[in-house]
Amino acid sequence: MLPNYFDRDVAERYDDTEDAMFSPEVLGPTVDLLAELAGDRPALELAIGTGRVALPLSERGVRVHGIELSEAMVDQLRAKPGADRIEVAIGDMTSARVEGGFGLVYLVFNTIGNVTTQDGQVAVFETAAAHLEPGGCFVIETGVPILRRLPSGERFAVFDHTDGHVGVDEYDVATQLMWSHHYTSTDATTYTRSSLPLRYAWPAELDLMARIAGLRLRDRWSDWDRSAFTGESTKHVSVWVKP
Repeated sequence: MLPNYFDRDVAERYDDTEDAMFSPEVLGPTVDLLAELAGDRPALELAIGTGRVALPLSERGVRVHGIELSEAMVDQLRAKPGADRIEVAIGDMTSARVEGGFGLVYLVFNTIGNVTTQDGQVAVFETAAAHLEPGGCFVIETGVPILRRLPSGERFAVFDHTDGHVGVDEYDVATQLMWSHHYTSTDATTYTRSSLPLRYAWPAELDLMARIAGLRLRDRWSDWDRSAFTGESTKHVSVWVKP
């Protein structure tokens, strides 16, 4: 069983609507692409969380189901309008199974990294493949490791620095583990710290995981707007298909 880093304290403050990931500029292209890939078939979101993506996707007419480890996150989802249209199973996305076949399985916002072993990440791909109908797609959104921008011997990289938040990623290149450290303040003087362990993987490694699960790469973009993936891309949206 995966550890639960999204308990009630985190869940109750997770939905920061001022965060860019809740903006129409981010959610619009995300939902557009997912709705197109799902077509007239249902979709399954792994780590559905509080429904940031699932709810607007459901509003587009897609039948959305979810798997989520944290009951506290699902409680937040259930309190929102439209949540009654979404079925959620409480479980671990490396092993949980739900009934039915799906035209789309998706996993967003770096969440594949919350699974901190290679075997566990392979199991996530196997979960996706087990639920997909032939021709269905598995979509992952995740960051590209920034190791080539780190000086030799350096472990830390600041990814956000504002009055209310400082974010620092810490890398261990020997194990492919990293920790995302967050220092948050409401008064710009006293900061609280939280840290989240992650496992990073290069796109090529994820492609191999997909092949192990019987999936094949169909598309890879730099973002949900289908911009080209290049050597300068800081993240990717990848689509693997089940033959």
